[in-house]
Amino acid sequence: MGRLTGRPMTKSGTLALLALIALTAGCEPRKREERVQRLPKEEATPVAADVETGVEEAARDLDEQGAPAGSVALLGSPPELGYNARQGQALFEYYCATCHGTSGRGDGFNSFNLDPKPRDLTDSEVQTQRSDDDLAAVIRSGGGAAGLSTAMPPWGRTLTELQIRNLVVFVRLLPKLAEEGEG
Repeated sequence: MGRLTGRPMTKSGTLALLALIALTAGCEPRKREERVQRLPKEEATPVAADVETGVEEAARDLDEQGAPAGSVALLGSPPELGYNARQGQALFEYYCATCHGTSGRGDGFNSFNLDPKPRDLTDSEVQTQRSDDDLAAVIRSGGGAAGLSTAMPPWGRTLTELQIRNLVVFVRLLPKLAEEGEG
């Protein structure tokens, strides 16, 4: 048969190995569907509406805790990010900030090497030009697939659909975060 330990296999060792192979061959491996986490079916709502609701809920929670009305805006602190937005922010900082910058203004340290320059994702006008599905498609398939710069790589084989959705949630928050940061 062959050598596993540097010594020739005995006949009984070969038979034991063949028996083990035969036993494991009869076991069915778990199907891929069983290992994949299924997302619950939700009504199709724009991510922007979910973001607005989350920001309003965070402000209401602060008011209920006894914070003065408008204290978040007065102090100039950014709005409280929900779980999905925080996950999206972490992904953005890891995958996107190199070109788009940590604040999304298109001023990442690699942006100076690119022509055309990365989009300023804090610009509300740029945000209104594309739907949530369009943003997800650009993230998934890269800029070239949407008629944008081919310098933006496709992340569809790297990121899961949930991660892409969380990125869209965070990208939709960038104009509001930039506005709050300036105020």
